[in-house]
Amino acid sequence: MATSDNTPPLSVDAKVEIITRGLQETLGEDLIRGVLGEGRDLSLYWGTAPTGKPHIGYFVPLVKIADFLAAGCHVTVLFADLHAFLDNMKAPWEQLRARTQYYERLIKTVLSTVGVPIDRLRFVVGTEYQLTEKYNLDQYKLAAMLSVHDAKKAGAEVVKQTDNPMLSGLIYPGLQALDEEYLGVDAQFGGADQRKIFVLAEKYLPKLGYKKRAHLMNAMVPGLAGSKMSSSDPDSKVDLLEAPKDVERKLKRAFCEEGNVDDNGVLSFVKSVLFPLGKLRDGDSWQFLIQRPEKFGGNQAFSTPDELTTAFAEKLVHPGDLKKATAEHLNAVLAPIRAALADGEFAAITELAYPTPGKAPAGGSKKKEKKKHNKRPDTADSENAAPAAADAAAQE
Repeated sequence: MATSDNTPPLSVDAKVEIITRGLQETLGEDLIRGVLGEGRDLSLYWGTAPTGKPHIGYFVPLVKIADFLAAGCHVTVLFADLHAFLDNMKAPWEQLRARTQYYERLIKTVLSTVGVPIDRLRFVVGTEYQLTEKYNLDQYKLAAMLSVHDAKKAGAEVVKQTDNPMLSGLIYPGLQALDEEYLGVDAQFGGADQRKIFVLAEKYLPKLGYKKRAHLMNAMVPGLAGSKMSSSDPDSKVDLLEAPKDVERKLKRAFCEEGNVDDNGVLSFVKSVLFPLGKLRDGDSWQFLIQRPEKFGGNQAFSTPDELTTAFAEKLVHPGDLKKATAEHLNAVLAPIRAALADGEFAAITELAYPTPGKAPAGGSKKKEKKKHNKRPDTADSENAAPAAADAAAQE
């Protein structure tokens, strides 16, 4: 990272501290130190597959990107469109381009609103290089040495698992490993759920004659209803463009047991997202404020995640107050993102990427429903029930 004449350059130790702080795990810190010891800045990438609509858990990696830039890293953001298609067709081929455009515009907007300079980032779409002859030859070479067992194990926490998996899901982990070489990076950054894919990359890239990379992992943000926050589980997440009332409703319904600091998605979100975001935007003076009437003890302000955790564990913070304050802070963060994307062009991209159920495609017409004459309403409803149940089962 460029420094002014009055600012001394960061030492290797200082850069490593910034790069790894707040992460759950780092594989290959010695590789990172080796790159920095050569006098060059670390090059890394973070990839996201454009499947379901991005949720607030995306703030964790996006805020961490600010740390990487502060340490002088060269950061690439990969929109892994081919991966989205391969993952059990989470992104249908005909919607792939629109979803990639949706992700690109939304993520660039989020980065800008939280203060990350996007002009210092490189943005790449996977199919720009993943369909080339050289990449595909490497894919076949990797397929000749990678067992089904290793491929399935590597994708267990990332690729959608079924009793009869598609071959595409077995290809996915190997492609993610190859991306490290074709993006020309020293390290890959991702969630802790990617760990098995990272280990696969460390094992197999050297067998193809490519260097071993380092891997940086952030902790997964728990969902509002337990487990990890997931784009495929509406009850576990809040979308980045969720309406204010919906944010309040979802936070109000979220699991948040009094005194429980170990299994608490709301508290974890405040600690892993709102605190880093607040410090990034406003510096160390930022506090997490809980507003309460004087008759209930008045306002509470917390300067660090540990302060809030201790107070909640000691039942000095009521779950209802925590959820209400979280919704207020989150809506304040999301407001400029919503405003920046409230235009017709983005609305059109959204409709192409995530079509409204039952709405006719552009230029088409809705299928005319057959009217049921001389049928009692309860009879018509029973006839519709079985097909509806079958459709629901097919979508799960």
